Amino acid sequence: MASPHSDPPDGGGGGGAPPELQSLPVRVITEPGQLPVEFLEPSAAQKLVIGFDCEGVDLCRHGALCIMQLAFPDAVYLVDAIEGGKELIQACKPALESEYVTKVIHDCKRDSEIAYSLLEEQDGKKRGSDDYISFVHLLADPRYCGMPYPEKEEVRTLLRQDPNFWKNRPLSEMMIRAATDDVRFLLSIHEKMMEKLSNVSLWRLSVRSELYCRCFCINDNLYADWPPLPTVPDEIEPDVYVPEVDILSVLDVPPGKMGRVIGRKGSSIMEVKQSCNVEIHIGGAKGPPDRVFIIGPVKEVRKAEAILRGRMLEY
Repeated sequence: MASPHSDPPDGGGGGGAPPELQSLPVRVITEPGQLPVEFLEPSAAQKLVIGFDCEGVDLCRHGALCIMQLAFPDAVYLVDAIEGGKELIQACKPALESEYVTKVIHDCKRDSEIAYSLLEEQDGKKRGSDDYISFVHLLADPRYCGMPYPEKEEVRTLLRQDPNFWKNRPLSEMMIRAATDDVRFLLSIHEKMMEKLSNVSLWRLSVRSELYCRCFCINDNLYADWPPLPTVPDEIEPDVYVPEVDILSVLDVPPGKMGRVIGRKGSSIMEVKQSCNVEIHIGGAKGPPDRVFIIGPVKEVRKAEAILRGRMLEY
């Protein structure tokens, strides 16, 4: 069984990161009692912000969870779902579902990319609709960490060679280091982003995050039981420009038509995204099948809808 308390492995992807982040202790968790009480028993009196990530095999609703990484300011906890089993994961459930525990996740269906994009817009830059902010790219950005992460590609190579890599036990130093480095810096990045984002951008981020969550949850009642989208906060000054609120449109794609919607190597989707200035996501194997999700301003979304519906009618 993996040790519940481990020192950080030597040679981690620390690079140019602050020393306090590189020296965080790493604890492999196999029993609920090894986790902080404030995490197991979330409350309004002690709100938490933690870094969060998961490793597994074919991670989706049908895949296998192997490790759940939790980054606290003073330690990184690697929750071993294989050794700890259902009891351990069940103990984590209240915190994972609690509004009192903010989970900082890179690319939770591209939420982090939204935040990065909003910061770019605040700086007067315009990013292309096909730009993708990888975790490696984010870490390398001098505004956040300014450090390389070459080990990430090494892990990807191992995963291609062995898709069940994260099921291997006992956990190797490479596995512990890779799992740790995926969350070690998230709280620092989150803090720096929150300092930079304006009130308008924070509102837009919260709206986009809510809409993205709806893209990957199977729902047949038009999200009637979901909470309403965040409204424009009162603290925004009257003379500050507030962009039109984004909406989500869900298109059901008839059997056999998804290929026409996507196009060769995604060319059709990219063309619509660029011409309409919208985000488009496909449910696919890891989301509701045969559905297309469009996010953006109302006029642009309606325009994208019309184009995609036309593609579905083509022979």
